[in-house]
Amino acid sequence: MNKRSWMVLTGALVFVILAGGFTFLKSYMGNNVDISSVIPAEAASVDGENAAATAGSGEVVDAKQLNGEWSISDGSKIYLSVTTSRETVNFVNEKISGSWKVALDNPDAMTAIGTLDMTANDSGNKMRDDHIRGAEFFDAGQYPEASFAAKSFDGLPKEWTDGTAVPFTMTGTLTVRGMEKEVTFDAQALYKGGQLLLSGTTMVTFSDFGMTNPHTVVLSTENDIKVQLELVLTKSE
Repeated sequence: MNKRSWMVLTGALVFVILAGGFTFLKSYMGNNVDISSVIPAEAASVDGENAAATAGSGEVVDAKQLNGEWSISDGSKIYLSVTTSRETVNFVNEKISGSWKVALDNPDAMTAIGTLDMTANDSGNKMRDDHIRGAEFFDAGQYPEASFAAKSFDGLPKEWTDGTAVPFTMTGTLTVRGMEKEVTFDAQALYKGGQLLLSGTTMVTFSDFGMTNPHTVVLSTENDIKVQLELVLTKSE
């Protein structure tokens, strides 16, 4: 085989290797999870303003109906999102438990707690999911649960309208890998058909919980992790 043939063959092999590597990288890093909110878009508050009552009966819901213990139920999800130089990758987790004690006429008595199974974070890519559960990141073997305990709620009115989202903020302690971080969720809640729907977001960083930003030679990653709550709650009898 002459020199030109060797060059052509070598080039072809390099192309195949690079193409295969790119395909593997795309498969490993690609986003497979779309985020959906429990609050319909037409009912969501915009720029902190209450939405129109377009997703429910429009009837007034007083504190007596809202006050009490509400438990996280089926349909609830928590999303974790990390942005890389290529795209934003989302993880979804449906293994959530917890409750919200609503006390609209006594906000200081209001509490909320939630627990998340950290072995259940799912990005639709087993290799990536196993990696993120490992000791380098969430270390789910040693710390199988993360938790959030709210201590203050600001902006919740005493009367709501069925089908109208109300904006508020919720501040508390987020615990991941045994490390605590105070966070504030920008949130909104909606009463509809006897259920409470809660949607809220906050930002944390890898370093907040003793993790190293997962940069690679071919991919950079922002330090922020977006945490998004999409909760369906039912009232305890």
